[in-house]
Amino acid sequence: MLFDAGSGPAFMPSAGTLLDRLEALGVTPDQVTDVVFTHGHPDHLWGVLDDFDDLVFQEARYHMGQVEWEYWRDPKTVDTIGAARTAFAVGAARRLDAIEDRMNHFVDGAEVLPGIMAHASFGHTPGHMSFEVGGDSDALMIGGDAIGNHHLAFARPGWASGSDQDPELGAQTRQRLLDKLAHEQALLMGFHLPNGGLGRVARDGDTYRFVEADQ
Repeated sequence: MLFDAGSGPAFMPSAGTLLDRLEALGVTPDQVTDVVFTHGHPDHLWGVLDDFDDLVFQEARYHMGQVEWEYWRDPKTVDTIGAARTAFAVGAARRLDAIEDRMNHFVDGAEVLPGIMAHASFGHTPGHMSFEVGGDSDALMIGGDAIGNHHLAFARPGWASGSDQDPELGAQTRQRLLDKLAHEQALLMGFHLPNGGLGRVARDGDTYRFVEADQ
């Protein structure tokens, strides 16, 4: 299974290498049985289609939170998301239409797949989801883009981020997640964090810092 599908070939020249990475691991696209989405931004969703608009993961089921699904499928979103993100809405609608008959929807707290619990982390997008995998000393939080970088997001989690569609809610979510992760010492996987994005959250006075996991 995959968490998110990458950007595919249509977003930017420096992205779209997911299939190369899978090949290096000896995984073919038809071996992917489930794709679980954190949210519908281009670098997380657009990779479901190839250059010919065919499905990349022909054997997969797809899983997206109900709130996130409804947001990107709403025809009003293209007019309300803001000019800088209009292409995001158009591209999301086209790709979600292509996988609609393979889609499973879920809500906060649901067990999406065995051992994988949905954790609402709204703000970066209206229905952004993180996922708690496993438990106890082996717990891992797939954070998606709820914690966007290892600088300001940790040192000043309450500051608004321009990458969040709802900056105020995004800051509240970030603060809550960092507090939870620092307290529980669960591993965090952040998609825009350095060196693979895997690490833990440490308290640093009144704020936090990112401690990369040993690779």
